This record gives sequence, C-alpha cells and structure tokens, in this order.
Amino acid sequence: MTTFDDGKDDGALRTIGEVGTALGLKPHVLRYWEEQFPMLQPLKRSGNRRYYRPEDVALVETIDRLVNHEGYTLKGAKQAIEEGRVAMAEASPSAPAKAEAPETVEEERLPKPVGPSSENKDRGADIPADVLAELKGIRERLAAAIDA
Repeated sequence: MTTFDDGKDDGALRTIGEVGTALGLKPHVLRYWEEQFPMLQPLKRSGNRRYYRPEDVALVETIDRLVNHEGYTLKGAKQAIEEGRVAMAEASPSAPAKAEAPETVEEERLPKPVGPSSENKDRGADIPADVLAELKGIRERLAAAIDA
C-alpha cells in the first residue's frame, strides 16, 4: 500500500496528481489506464477532476506492478485482474474490504511445459515409418537452410 505524506486521512480521496506522484506515474498514463481497464473508475467531479478512492489507488498499484515490474502487457494485465489470477494491492485500512484474489494460479490454468520429456519420447511410435522418415528429412533440410 502506498503511503501519502500529505496529512490526509488514509481513506481520503486523492487527485490524479497525488496518485501519480506517489506511484511515480504521469497523469496521462493514469488516464490511459482508465480507458484500458474498465474496472478503474475514479470519481469524477466538476470539470472532470478525478478523485481516486483507496481501492482505486490499490488497483493502480496492481496494474503498475503487473505492467511495469512483472512484464505483463496491458491486455494480459487486464485479463489477469478480471480472472482473479493476481493478488491485488491492499487498500488502506479504513477503505471497504474487497474479496481477496487467489495468489497462485490453479494448476489446470498453467500451460503445459514445452520441450523434451518422458511423455513426448513415445509420441512418434504411432506414425508410419515412411512419414517419419520424410519429416526427419524436412527437419534436416530446414536445419541446413538455417545454417547456410
């Protein structure tokens, strides 16, 4: 959770400038993220001034962590947040509690490992010998073309 040194209560609303300064983000980045992440909806008052609630700040922190520190794309970060695959940053203690997202991805959602394994060694057993020989020839020609 980001701490603000502005004398305001932990649950106070923050302007886009205050949030940007605290997190090291420029206001135009925060405005762009509002377009890309529909769940990020700070309050808008007169003159379209944005006021971020503690839960909005926590969401911005999570987006920042995913995109700028963990290497997610905006699309990937949005999907991970929507599916609850990432831990959200904590909102301030006086903010309303949100349901916690699981911190780990369920095993069935993880991609299968790629590469040689004992499981893959017997894969060619049911391929006819002539087809297998042709495929090996293609692989050799491709390897030679790459090396050339």
